[in-house]
This record gives sequence, structure tokens and C-alpha cells, in this order.
Amino acid sequence: MTPGMKRRNLLLAGLTALSGLAATGRPVRAADTLPTIGVIGAGHVAGTLGGLWIKAGYHVMFSAQDLSSAKELASSLGPNASAGTPEDAADFGTVVLLAVPYRAIPAVGKKLAPLLRDKTVLDATNFYPFRDGSIASVAERDGAGLTTQRYFPGAHVVRGFNSIDMSVLASEAGRPSPRLAIPVAGDDATSLQRVEELVKAAGFDPVVTGSLASAVLFQPGHPGFEMQTDAAGLKSGLGLH
Repeated sequence: MTPGMKRRNLLLAGLTALSGLAATGRPVRAADTLPTIGVIGAGHVAGTLGGLWIKAGYHVMFSAQDLSSAKELASSLGPNASAGTPEDAADFGTVVLLAVPYRAIPAVGKKLAPLLRDKTVLDATNFYPFRDGSIASVAERDGAGLTTQRYFPGAHVVRGFNSIDMSVLASEAGRPSPRLAIPVAGDDATSLQRVEELVKAAGFDPVVTGSLASAVLFQPGHPGFEMQTDAAGLKSGLGLH
């Protein structure tokens, strides 16, 4: 390639980027700069969080045993949304969100754990004894984070987005500073960083409480559950420094 051709190609690339900036109001970002998100579920949690990430430019695949519900949700959220089976979503996502009733965790783990090895698994589930049966007692005793991790050996489970109702998150996303804080906990530094970025992209401030075991601080029945405050208030309320 001659020097003149190189200069021409660089000029064309620059013009393309500028036209993208003019059209969108923000710098153009290559699609592969953002992690893909697979969602196991197609209900209220899946639609709320997935919708926020899609608005931020992420590609999200929703899944359900009844594929029609996943397709319906995806079609309502625009071209960055798609639908597939749980296996499809597990394979698709750099980060995979668990958005199912807690009683489904053992079955989901049995089916998908091999596909999720070495991946970031964001656990936004909550256990309730009246709904989830015996596994709720185990999660209450041992902590939901560590209980979920047992069903996904080899994956990097991070707890987050479980402590505040989705209707609140939908209304508070991206509010002016100070933003609503979301507690997160996990053992893998890379996965924690990915989830922190997803919290920010959704319009909130992440607060890392510590290792996965520390997620007990914001599960049902503990101080951080349903705590709606900014980062400083959350850290103070949980005794974090």
C-alpha cells in the first residue's frame, strides 16, 4: 500500500467515526469493546436490567424454556436484543445473568454449569422460603452467594442487583448525583470489575462489599436488603470502610 493510499484510508476512517458521532451524540464504540450479556430468564428482572444495558449499547440475549416469551421480550427492546434457549444465552454471554426463581438454581446449574466455566455469572436472584422450598433454608444458612456458587463450579459468581426492587431500579436509573448505590460481592477480581461496569452502565454506583461470602450483607433478612441510598450511605449502613 502506497503512502497516499494509507493517508486516504485513515481519512475515510476518521470521517466514518465523525459521522457516527454526529448521528448518535457520543463517540462510536466498536461492538466488541463491550461484553455480551446472556440472560437466563425473560421476566421482570431480565427485562428491567436487560433493557438498561441495551440502552447503554450492550448486546443482550434473553432466554426461557418457553422461547416465545424470550422472543417477545427481545422484540420489545430493539435491535441489540435477541432471544434463544438457556444454552444459547450461556454460550452467547461474556457475562451471564441469573434472573430466575431461586428454586430453579439447582436445575439451571445442572444444565448450564459446563457452558459457564470461567465465565462471569451475575446472580440477581433472591430466596424466599414460601416460594423456593428447602434450598431457601440452605441459602439463608450458608449465604445465597456461596450456595449459588456450588451449583456453578468453575464459574465466577458475583452477587448483585438482588437487593433493590426492579421497579425502584427502573425509576432511579441514571438519576443525577448522588446516584443510587448497588452492592456487589464476588471472589474473582476480573468478574467483579465487569459487574461494576454493568452497574455503572445501568445508571448506578457500585459498592463492593467484599468476597462472595459477604453477599449475605445484602440478601433478604440482612441490613443491606432494600437499602436505598447513595454509595456513602450504603458503606456506612453496612459498616464498610
